[in-house]
Amino acid sequence: MEIKIVFDNTNLNEKFIPGWGFSCLVDKTVLFDTGEKSDYLFKNMENLDIDISKIEKVVISHDHWDHTGGLWGLLKKTEDIDVYGCSNFREEFKKKVVSFGGNLILTEGLTKVKNNIFATGEIAGNYNGSFIAEQALLIKGREGTIIITGCSHPGIIKIIKEVKNSFPEDKIDFVFGGFHLMGRDDREVELIVEKFKELKVEKVGPTHCTGYEAQVIFKNAYKDNFIKIAAGKTFEI
Repeated sequence: MEIKIVFDNTNLNEKFIPGWGFSCLVDKTVLFDTGEKSDYLFKNMENLDIDISKIEKVVISHDHWDHTGGLWGLLKKTEDIDVYGCSNFREEFKKKVVSFGGNLILTEGLTKVKNNIFATGEIAGNYNGSFIAEQALLIKGREGTIIITGCSHPGIIKIIKEVKNSFPEDKIDFVFGGFHLMGRDDREVELIVEKFKELKVEKVGPTHCTGYEAQVIFKNAYKDNFIKIAAGKTFEI
């Protein structure tokens, strides 16, 4: 199964526009998050040879602008797309999806998006002292389960544990996306890395809101199993 990183804070090369936020395309048909701006999203899709007409489903991790910004332009360009959100997303977001012609699907728990691809459903998080609903995308890959996160406001360890509860027999092969560790104390990040090891996470790809310093700590711990994530990167799982 192919994954293409469509949007990120960093880029593979100058062909791809970096920006605040995250987006990746899974199996040519499932888009996870949409970055901050549709113009940037479309330009990167063009340079990745992505056929927008083949996108059938969009899974939104949480309803912040840097993960939903490209959605509105995408809905204008396409028809009959399923948009997966959480029940406790803001009403403004839910109404806007419907007004733009999207088929809004609210996930309550683990939800099958298509064969071997799932949304975790809502996991409670905290943002600036207030409740926030977030979900992650899961892929049943050849080597185990892959977890893709938007910003990990609930806590990246909490998300991994939720996934292990859903698939207790599966190995966690790869976790990538935003880990929400920017500005955290180095020792706190080191303890989180230790938890990753305890949970037997094989490979990591922290990006977006993880923060550069935290990424370095993960890289030093995971060495060859640290995967650099950037807009324009394509890989198979």
